Amino acid sequence: MPEYPVVPGRPCAVASTLELVGDRWSLLIAREIMFGNRRFSQIARNTGAPRDRLAARLKSLVADGILEKHEYQATRFEYHLTEAGKELFPLLIALLAWGDRWAVAEPPMIVEHHGHQVRPATVCSTCGEAIDGRGLHWTHNAPGWSMAGPEA
Repeated sequence: MPEYPVVPGRPCAVASTLELVGDRWSLLIAREIMFGNRRFSQIARNTGAPRDRLAARLKSLVADGILEKHEYQATRFEYHLTEAGKELFPLLIALLAWGDRWAVAEPPMIVEHHGHQVRPATVCSTCGEAIDGRGLHWTHNAPGWSMAGPEA
């Protein structure tokens, strides 16, 4: 398992996640691989990423354990999502839904599940209630920190 980044500021899994996949190209690469586009040329075409930047991001996503490189021909590779990469799916669906509502005039793609349009929701896996920010209790678990910030 790769060593995960330590980032400045409040210890937080969101910050560490953004260190790994928080740039535009990482999530677009994951999207393309989820769509079945696993070859460099397909990913480059469909993301619009500069080829040098794409090569660097693919290399770091492999090093971080999010992608695996599989040879399909001598010196030619495809990229596949690892278990960690596959678990980006709910994040991508949430970003898609948010973007459909707030970032585009008309959704450029429709996602369906068993014949109906997907409308993702965040629910508690224990009680089944929707999680919307209300009713949450946050407890900081990092030594030397409280919810207000670093302890004196």
